[in-house]
Amino acid sequence: MSETFKAILISRDADKKQSVAVTDLTEADLMEGDVTVAVEATTVNYKDGLAITGKAPVVRRWPLVPGIDLAGTVISSSNPDWRKGDKVILNGWGVGETHFGAYAGRARVKGDWLVPLPDGLSAHDAMAVGTAGYTAMLCVMALERHGILPDRGPVVVTGAAGGVGSVAVSILSSLGYHVIASTGRNAESPYLINLGAAEVISRDELSQPAKPLAKERWAGGIDSVGSHTLANVLSMTSYGGAVAACGLAGGMDLPSSVAPFILRGVSLLGIDSVMAPKAVRLEAWRRIGSDLDLRKLASLSTTIGFDGIVETARDIVDGKIRGRVVVDM
Repeated sequence: MSETFKAILISRDADKKQSVAVTDLTEADLMEGDVTVAVEATTVNYKDGLAITGKAPVVRRWPLVPGIDLAGTVISSSNPDWRKGDKVILNGWGVGETHFGAYAGRARVKGDWLVPLPDGLSAHDAMAVGTAGYTAMLCVMALERHGILPDRGPVVVTGAAGGVGSVAVSILSSLGYHVIASTGRNAESPYLINLGAAEVISRDELSQPAKPLAKERWAGGIDSVGSHTLANVLSMTSYGGAVAACGLAGGMDLPSSVAPFILRGVSLLGIDSVMAPKAVRLEAWRRIGSDLDLRKLASLSTTIGFDGIVETARDIVDGKIRGRVVVDM
């Protein structure tokens, strides 16, 4: 008899009403792929919260095992790049959206979606980073390519107490940037200062409708919020600056004007983590291994078990989660 393992399964009935249940699966239930991985750790991202709660159309195949991130060990492979025993990470590629994801004891995926676990990082460490932290590093790399280095001036991070924001603050401060952290949770100021923020400002300063141009306050930004917040960040970016946009926690709209772009030469840098090419992923994870302070990583993450995933998914959508959540499987 085939070995069974626990999994979270999202289903939908004939009336399109979504339900979430814990069930037992076998490897025969998994989807196609040329590598099977024993999942050792995963995480709960904002997107995972949206998938489990159904508050946004993240899931596009029914039924589906959610979970967009995993770290684990290859247990079988027909892909020439991977052998049994290899330690691997997966972020994105539609896993947890259209392909069975991480919230199960096993995952069968395409080998081209995997990257090696960097030296010095455990599976637990990698999931403390997760898609949120990997996305934060993609944002930092984009700012660097645009010439936004520490000597250019401050960098603002919005949604700073969230997953992307927490890792972004940590990485930027470790690289020598003057980091301005924006949060709607004033009680998190000590946490953000401990991660390396030089200043903490209230989300309220950026949440109202933006002027076409406002006083220049920073050379660059990393925004995971969107909507009015991103519009304000752009309007306050100094001449020749750049803002990396990677999220929509505050809305998908951008009620801005062309003024920052044509009068100050500001650049808006779009960051996609889901389909990023493998070479970019490898560089991002190499940089994570070298530039992220593991002590800070431990301070910005908490750990839960498999049974806590569903409740945590609801909490992250409700804005109750600080930093990163690691799931030890």
